[in-house]
Amino acid sequence: MRRPFEHSLALRQLLAAEYRKPTAVVLIATFLSVSFKIYGSKSFYLRSLSAGSVTAGDAQFTAALFTFASAFFLLGVVPLLVVKLIFREPLSAYGVGIGDFAFGCKAVAVIAPIMILLAYSSASLPEFRAEYPLNPLAGESTGQFLQHAVFYLFFYLGWEFCFRGFVQFGLRDAMGDWNAVLVQTGLSCLLHIGKPSGEIYGAIVGGLVWGIVAFRSRSLLAPILTHWLLGLSLDFFIVTS
Repeated sequence: MRRPFEHSLALRQLLAAEYRKPTAVVLIATFLSVSFKIYGSKSFYLRSLSAGSVTAGDAQFTAALFTFASAFFLLGVVPLLVVKLIFREPLSAYGVGIGDFAFGCKAVAVIAPIMILLAYSSASLPEFRAEYPLNPLAGESTGQFLQHAVFYLFFYLGWEFCFRGFVQFGLRDAMGDWNAVLVQTGLSCLLHIGKPSGEIYGAIVGGLVWGIVAFRSRSLLAPILTHWLLGLSLDFFIVTS
């Protein structure tokens, strides 16, 4: 007796070897994104964890560190382990490496000034000033800001590896380059829900640009550097204004 849906096209595709990896990539990335959104946020730390663990006597500062660490671990380390231990593939196949260094430098040279200009224009808007910087001590001194810059980099390392690395490079063989870029753009954009509206819409353009640069340069370096520069410049202009 045949089981219901046993011979359906959708089920055969899902179970076929060539669909296992893209299915795993989408499901894992979705699970990690939702987990980060719910359990990796400042609000979750302040609501559920701040009573038991505070660094430097400042709950807001600790909440920022918690968010940076959550992004690095959930969006970076976990999918990296999936690539190495489950897919058994080299990280270079997911953009971890120098790639086309010359093109990457050109991309940074073009994108960096645009990121700084966008940050400068956004820093005066009330909705951005209410949201950033995530670390309230970033504006206390030059040393504090430099420390913040280092901690913030870990956030972007995790973010870029998940979306432009794990998702985008992980889907390109099954979906093609452009569709892979579109999927990671949609997923990363949805994770911005709750942020200022300009940031949400900007995430669509950013996802497309950083995705194209990642494929063209065969590396995540340019997306990481320019995305980090955008966030850091915004914080700088806010705390110095």
